[in-house]
Amino acid sequence: MAANARSDLDGNPIKAITICMIGAGGFIGSHLCEKLMAETQHKVLAVDVYSDKIKHLLEPETNPWSDRIQFHRINIKHDSRLEGLIKIADLTINLAAICTPADYNTRPLDTIYSNFIDALPVVKYCSENNKRLIHFSTCEVYGKTIGSFLPKDHDLRQDPAFYVLKEDVSPCIFGPIEKQRWSYACAKQLIERLVYAEGAENGLEFTIVRPFNWIGPRMDFIPGIDGPSEGVPRVLACFSNNLLRGEPLKLVDGGQSQRTFVYIKDAIEAVLLMIENPARANGHIFNVGNPNNEVTVKQLAEMMTEVYEKVSGEPSLEVPTIDVSSKEFYGEGYDDSDKRIPDMTIINRQLGWNPKTSLWDLLESTLTYQHRTYAEAIKKAMAKPVASSS
Repeated sequence: MAANARSDLDGNPIKAITICMIGAGGFIGSHLCEKLMAETQHKVLAVDVYSDKIKHLLEPETNPWSDRIQFHRINIKHDSRLEGLIKIADLTINLAAICTPADYNTRPLDTIYSNFIDALPVVKYCSENNKRLIHFSTCEVYGKTIGSFLPKDHDLRQDPAFYVLKEDVSPCIFGPIEKQRWSYACAKQLIERLVYAEGAENGLEFTIVRPFNWIGPRMDFIPGIDGPSEGVPRVLACFSNNLLRGEPLKLVDGGQSQRTFVYIKDAIEAVLLMIENPARANGHIFNVGNPNNEVTVKQLAEMMTEVYEKVSGEPSLEVPTIDVSSKEFYGEGYDDSDKRIPDMTIINRQLGWNPKTSLWDLLESTLTYQHRTYAEAIKKAMAKPVASSS
């Protein structure tokens, strides 16, 4: 197979390895598993409590790679089998996390435990067994920009030095303790510091990934259809849910926060480069995002409305958006970061990676998938009460 003849960035042949992927059944994990199966000879020990998003990869009849992926239904909170899997793997990738902003406020204890306490054994097992670790963090570790503390009309707010986020220079600035939204960022930052310290003191080979809003098919859940009916997913799935149901999109505090979005397939290319180029990736923290795809949340809502009208053929609402307060939407204790623009110098220098997909194209691809996957199920769910009352 051609996959056997692949080389790394320095021209060396790539040897097939065994990867223990924790959180393999999630959004990022499912896309990474697909890419590893289709394009490489690596073996994956897929660890998660759910396998729905990767079940198409696990069916032996249809897949030539079924001997290269094994699913292990394990909750890493309390399962002694985890260390055994890390020991037999060459590399561990830890994707497990609670990473939904609505949860940071309402479930801060779960958020802290999930992102810090539950990750401790993973780091420890990798360090003690001399195994390489790729740990997924978040762009939220940066918190607020320096510029956000300047007066609104201050010239320096426009200076990139005050808002572009750099892995090795930018400070991590969080709100006060009673703003529980920062429970996630703080837990993620502390586990990063622990991973870094294990590298410095005990020689752990690590790479830390800071994703900047990776979006695409299979992201999050559509409430009441393939997830809890009460839950609040992240912005893309939230807006998708509203579009599918023909409801106005809710803009928290007017949707003035600015975000950059990167297509999951671009981002997964970056992760594969990290996996296969340990000499260039070890000891580094990498921002993975697309600084060219920056919009306010309000602009995102407008673009998604326009794209959805195109892919679904359904006219958009007369009033496509409504404003809600963050307190009403997320509850007491919400706080937000203003801008999140990644500096791409380090990943470009070390791995030669650049994102390719424009915001319009990635929204079109994602909303086409959302419409194809969920539109019928939502129509049925919305029609149920009417049918029972006749």
